Amino acid sequence: MTDDHNIFVTEEIVEGADDGPLADATVAVKDNISTEGVRTTCGSAMLDDYVPPYDATVVESLKAAGATIVGKANMDEFGMGSTTETSAFGPVENPAAPGRVPGGSSGGSAAAVAAGEADLALGSDTGGSVRNPAAFCGVVGIKPTYGLVSRYGLVAYANSLEQIGPLGPTVEATAELLDVISGPDDRDATSREEGADTDYASAADGDVAGTTIGVPTELVEGADAGVRERFEETLEDLRDGGAIVEEVSLPSVEHAVEAYYVIAMSEASSNLARFDGVRYGNSGGFEGNWNEAFSDSREAFGEEVKRRILLGTYALSAGYHDKYYKQAQDARAWVKQDFDEAFESVDVLASPTMPTPPFEQGESLEDPLQMYLADANTVPVNLADLPAISVPAGETDAGPVGVQFVGPAFGEEAIIRVGSAVEN
Repeated sequence: MTDDHNIFVTEEIVEGADDGPLADATVAVKDNISTEGVRTTCGSAMLDDYVPPYDATVVESLKAAGATIVGKANMDEFGMGSTTETSAFGPVENPAAPGRVPGGSSGGSAAAVAAGEADLALGSDTGGSVRNPAAFCGVVGIKPTYGLVSRYGLVAYANSLEQIGPLGPTVEATAELLDVISGPDDRDATSREEGADTDYASAADGDVAGTTIGVPTELVEGADAGVRERFEETLEDLRDGGAIVEEVSLPSVEHAVEAYYVIAMSEASSNLARFDGVRYGNSGGFEGNWNEAFSDSREAFGEEVKRRILLGTYALSAGYHDKYYKQAQDARAWVKQDFDEAFESVDVLASPTMPTPPFEQGESLEDPLQMYLADANTVPVNLADLPAISVPAGETDAGPVGVQFVGPAFGEEAIIRVGSAVEN
């Protein structure tokens, strides 16, 4: 295997069972998903030499299904980023758009599929981190309903938002991987029975006759002209297939990015407290003041991780909790309510996955706010705990474009069906 795009942090073959639904498939696993005996770094120098003593539930499922794991995919450090440029192990280059980012934080996973380094991949999606790189790399990515896939063995960034999700070259292949990893897990109290005995792959039949697709105007208005053009062409193809397309409004999504980052950074501040040089991470030494030793150990964090920990700690601090965190949770409830109302009249919602084509490498590192705002179309889905799929919808001069379809809770079949119609 030649890794010309810096896709893998660790390249190691882990064989699965002799037979099963994925017996002939190779899979790249994002490097924040625990693999027994194989280094798991989360893209951070803090965990440079960490080797988990156990497999994540999804990894157990891969092995039981006969898949061959080919390596741990590069990622933004602890999942914090939208470009896979914050990794301590260097940025990933987009195989589908040289000189541009592959998206993030699961950029290595999407690039592995796009470059043919793996047939399939697993990523994690906290605010779009499966769908964003799927769009930028021209592959398919699914963010499942919260609770459909076990999070046991996923190194936590923001527990209430993140889900492990599959990436693949086609909708059907990606749905087959979702069938393998979905289902309840006694080790994860957030997992749900709805994931048991699924057959999502059979939903990839391309039949959208009579399906009502809602287009939230708020998620289209700010998109780049080339992206909007590809999106409108996709809607026209769906109309030709018998779908009904109508405009809907989700007024709350204008506040979704602010709410998302307050909640995500607050949860990150709490989750990353364990990386103190005692429980996990590099020891800063224990001579003198404990606070200094703790601070020294945290020098291993990159700039983006430090920024989010500081902002999250501030939002949770006495005197500011109600001003920031509580208001963010109120906004989250509003977002959920808007989606629920929209699904009373439509079957799925459609928008561009990302409002722009892939960024040039280095572009967003100079302006973190630009990176945060780029998630405007994906973060509302995580706030509302809903499923979504990103499907390739052509290209602009700057690279691939993805279209996102969002379904009601546990409505994976609906978004897979519409996604397959776009593909066909």
